[in-house]
Amino acid sequence: LMVWLRRTTHYLFIVVVAVNSTLLTINAGDYIFYTDWAWISFVVFSISQSTMLAVGAIYYMLFTGVPGTATYYATIMTIYTWVAKGAWFALGYPYDFIVVPVWIPSAMLLDLTYWATRRNKHAAIIIGGTLVGLSLPLFSMVNLLLIRDPLEIAFKYPRPTLPAYMTPIEPQVGKFYNSPVALGAGAGAVLTVPIAALGAKLNTWTYRWMAA
Repeated sequence: LMVWLRRTTHYLFIVVVAVNSTLLTINAGDYIFYTDWAWISFVVFSISQSTMLAVGAIYYMLFTGVPGTATYYATIMTIYTWVAKGAWFALGYPYDFIVVPVWIPSAMLLDLTYWATRRNKHAAIIIGGTLVGLSLPLFSMVNLLLIRDPLEIAFKYPRPTLPAYMTPIEPQVGKFYNSPVALGAGAGAVLTVPIAALGAKLNTWTYRWMAA
């Protein structure tokens, strides 16, 4: 019974933190969830989402020691954000008003790395972290290509909390970088590895705290 309670508590803990990390993501740069800003801030979007996913997913994957926990973590985040999307839709905004980040496929790659290397922590950090950083911008761009024209959404349904000076004028795609996907993937692959290492280190601190 105690083993079952312990395991259940662990997974409930993951649910709570995944929900909170989703809120943290929205609060850290909530405009990137909206289609009117999605193209402009795609590189920032890619880096922030890949690093945020990696630190939480690897933390709980190593905490449970079970390949699949990262995907579970990303699924909770996705469901929670879809709830927020549904709330906006219920208020009368269009279905495409909010862009839900694509976390699950990248988390699956992290799980696959951990499983294929026989639960090797360092391989999960280096290989898994790199795969998360490389893949998330690709999946996210495919997602963005499937939505309606960002400018249409921006001008027809301006976000009510955006001040007038932040209303988008025109998309800046290609103004500074020819490929936001390549830049986001490159920067994400480099930055996600140390952030994944931080997640693993937080895991060590958790065990020490539990043993105290």
